[in-house]
Amino acid sequence: MDEFHKIRRLPVYVFEQVNRLKAQARANGADIIDLGMGNPDLPTPRFIEEKLIETIGKPRTNRYSASKGIPGLRRAQANYYARRFGVKLNPDTQVVATLGSKEGFANMAQAITAPGDVVLCPNPSYPIHAFGFLMVGGVIRSIPIEPGPEFFRAMERAVVHSIPKPIAVILCYPSNPTAVTADLDFYKDVIAFAKKHELFVLSDLAYSEIYFDDDPPPSVLQVPGAMDVAVEFTSMSKSFSMPGWRMGFAVGNERLIAALARVKSYLDYGAYTPIQVAASHALNSGEACIEEIREVYRKRRDVMVEAFATSGFPIPSPKASMFAWAPIPEKFRHLGSVEFAKLLIEKAEVAVAPGIGFGEQGDEYVRLALVENEQRLRQAARNIRRFFDQADKTLHNVIPLSANG
Repeated sequence: MDEFHKIRRLPVYVFEQVNRLKAQARANGADIIDLGMGNPDLPTPRFIEEKLIETIGKPRTNRYSASKGIPGLRRAQANYYARRFGVKLNPDTQVVATLGSKEGFANMAQAITAPGDVVLCPNPSYPIHAFGFLMVGGVIRSIPIEPGPEFFRAMERAVVHSIPKPIAVILCYPSNPTAVTADLDFYKDVIAFAKKHELFVLSDLAYSEIYFDDDPPPSVLQVPGAMDVAVEFTSMSKSFSMPGWRMGFAVGNERLIAALARVKSYLDYGAYTPIQVAASHALNSGEACIEEIREVYRKRRDVMVEAFATSGFPIPSPKASMFAWAPIPEKFRHLGSVEFAKLLIEKAEVAVAPGIGFGEQGDEYVRLALVENEQRLRQAARNIRRFFDQADKTLHNVIPLSANG
């Protein structure tokens, strides 16, 4: 049978090739150090789990919940934005709880996109940013991820030459996968551009609390007037180590939030009520645990950068996020990111994410997640050093053919 129309629009999931090899290696007894998937390994703070358990025992909590989030959860998110960013939100009209930021992005795409609509998306970027729109018939036009003059030149070209004119631009800072950050001046310029050209701004701020210097990542909604055109998506997966709980938010422009809420009302009844209650408790009381989680990632970042440099695989030190975006060493770069990732599993028992999975501009990079403890990170570096040494010996021992064969 021919593939269904929407399935044809999705390429083969490149991560699956690495995942298959990783599973096979483990089945054969290999101890794979997995830095591939950004799946937080830290336990959910106990006070959040206790609130979940307490709420499960209460009457009516097993019933259908509210698709847009229970009122207490939406108020808690609005209060968080007020404390963290100084942004005032109406919890009734400007906040929707989502089943993680990934679901929020996908359903926003469904809510606002007509077939053929053009959306500006960074390359490389987290896959749902592009494929959420591609699945509903949208068209993606790539722009750089690095903030700066070329970012705006690319947006200007897209507005001038795209038919039809783009409807939205996607932002993701701190970036997944590149860990690059943006400042408030950049956001001001983006909002000014979006208003001038009648674009919506969709900002992914999932890593807002995972930063390693004294300059917390800002929200695009801090820009005066941003609420006229922007919606921002956040997640509790990393900040509170709650990935499996699937709890996130979309906040901002009332028209966009209403559209998302309407689509969601047809698709789901919201997260399990005790999860929403526990998430409310986390947002209202969890600043100390956020700091503890951030410090764990900071220490891991420092260990990874130091140990991998010693291994002969230098990694730029990320300022934020739970990822490092590492150029493939020169001697392996011709292989591309998928084959290099396969080699690391086979020869070093280390799993990484191929950069091409985030867009064709990522094929000379791999993404490493800070989801193993410091001891395991050092072991990964030693394994890679051993593999590199063996590769160097192999190359050194190859005797070139003479001119006569």
